[in-house]
Amino acid sequence: MDLISIVVPVYNCEKYLKDTIGSVILQTYGNWELILVNDCSKDKSLKVLKDFSKKDKRIRYINLNRNQGVSNARNVGVKEAKGKYLCFLDGDDVWVQNKLEIQLDFMKEKGCAFSFGGYEYANAECIPTGKKVYVPKTVTYKQALKNTIISTDTVMFDMSKIDKSLIFMPNVKCEDTATWWKILKSGYTAYGMNEILAYYRRMRNTLSSNKFKSAKNMWLLYRKYAELNIFASFYNFCFYAYNAIKKRI
Repeated sequence: MDLISIVVPVYNCEKYLKDTIGSVILQTYGNWELILVNDCSKDKSLKVLKDFSKKDKRIRYINLNRNQGVSNARNVGVKEAKGKYLCFLDGDDVWVQNKLEIQLDFMKEKGCAFSFGGYEYANAECIPTGKKVYVPKTVTYKQALKNTIISTDTVMFDMSKIDKSLIFMPNVKCEDTATWWKILKSGYTAYGMNEILAYYRRMRNTLSSNKFKSAKNMWLLYRKYAELNIFASFYNFCFYAYNAIKKRI
């Protein structure tokens, strides 16, 4: 059985970690390593990580000595990953029970280096809301500029087909989107698995402010990271805004 590495950045998510880690432990596919990177959490996240690592040898944690943000935390985990396949999961989200099994089968069937899937929004208690986001069969670089449909919780990479250096995330806002752009621009295509693979937790009290911040960060990503001119940036931003609204309605 192929080893799957799972990288989880952890920062002040003590109250959600048991659900997140539990959703990995309960996977129907068992040959995985879970790498949890604690980015100087101020709550009791580290204690939760220590407790789980004692109970399951597939779980290990890395405790950083200074906070450097989610990009660095994920990159530290990627450096440590030993699996043929690599996945990401955020510290407050959860996977469906057969996520790894069905996505691995999908990757082998398609022979692809990069895949992703659908997800469902959940409330603060991780109860699914019924709002599901389905995905297209494939996404290219030009398509990804118009639609942030690729969810970090659902990606899987075949590390025998993609260089690890491409997966390291830049230290920018919307770092995951920037990484998918970098990978796709280098010539890869992302293959969409149109099944719900994860539950994405949305906190009610942060939704309004996040919409404005996300829009601002995406504009800067077009201009500074992708280095698009103002016309191309505006063109793609209009599609991004439309698709972002559509996902949430």
